[in-house]
Amino acid sequence: MDKVDYTQTSEKGVDLIDAEYQNFAFQRHYHLDFHIGLITKGEQKFTHQGSSLSAGHGQMVVMPPDELHDGQSVLKQGYQVKVFSIDPTWLSNLANSEASSSIINFNQTVVSNPDLFRRLYQTHTLLGQQSPKLTSSSTKPESLSSSPISQLAQDCLLYEGFEQLFEQYGNYVQPRTIPLGNKSIEILKEYLMANLDQPIQLETLAHLCQLSSTQFQRHFKAKMGITPYAWLSRLRLEQAMKLLKSGISSTEVAHRVGFYDQAHFTKAFKVTYGVTPSQISECR
Repeated sequence: MDKVDYTQTSEKGVDLIDAEYQNFAFQRHYHLDFHIGLITKGEQKFTHQGSSLSAGHGQMVVMPPDELHDGQSVLKQGYQVKVFSIDPTWLSNLANSEASSSIINFNQTVVSNPDLFRRLYQTHTLLGQQSPKLTSSSTKPESLSSSPISQLAQDCLLYEGFEQLFEQYGNYVQPRTIPLGNKSIEILKEYLMANLDQPIQLETLAHLCQLSSTQFQRHFKAKMGITPYAWLSRLRLEQAMKLLKSGISSTEVAHRVGFYDQAHFTKAFKVTYGVTPSQISECR
């Protein structure tokens, strides 16, 4: 049985996911945030940057934003995972607030470090206890028990949890620029983010980059690994998740990200995240 719980923490840059996947398989996709996953049971396999990788019980997967990957269970009984979904800028500031022009990067995708795993597992658990959780099988948030740790401990929890990850596996790099015609993928993303509620035409995107429509499609697929349409579709759903968590209604979010049919939006969202848009809204 597949089950996904989403938790919104008090830190606006950090959300939590508790998931159990048995039949569900992720198609090739990307995230706008860092996803740091702790495999707590079973084994997951995935493809990333042309390599086939796997992570089992006690291992971590560190997936940077904007990088294509898939995912499915190795074992018939499935796998369980606890995930930190973290805004890249927020994470870079936590790692090194003085390096304002640099971003955090990690030198391993799969990390085997029992001590670090235990520390991040505890951080995920304690953060989850401080925040309301929405389960995929219920439309009501779970009730919260009294806080098991002091306010100061809560305030220090994230840095103390991630400090070892930064020190042993992190480095700081300049943001990568991926050219596309006379523009870059980042400029293209900014344009799309500002126009998600509009019908996007291939000719418009190609003209923006001063390429022909055929050149644009070929160059985009070569650099990003997916079609412009698939990239835009994921961008819309990623933004939809952020807007829902901010308290905007499902109907309004659907229109803001370019879905003019609510049923289509609900279906696409559930296929992607395992819960409906209304379930995310009701956890607030």
